[in-house]
Amino acid sequence: MTRIERAARALCRFHKLPENTKFEGRPMWESYVDEAIAVIAAIDDEPKPGKPIENKRGTM
Repeated sequence: MTRIERAARALCRFHKLPENTKFEGRPMWESYVDEAIAVIAAIDDEPKPGKPIENKRGTM
């Protein structure tokens, strides 16, 4: 199972939906693949340790 599939399944469970129920002919978890990719991309693009993190409220 890939990271994307694990993340998509987790998102499906988070929304209290059955992962393997068919939705439009495919397992429900596949509906969350785009969101899973976005989350994983954001995590992989994490700032390096020691570098200040900017957000809307200022530096963390």
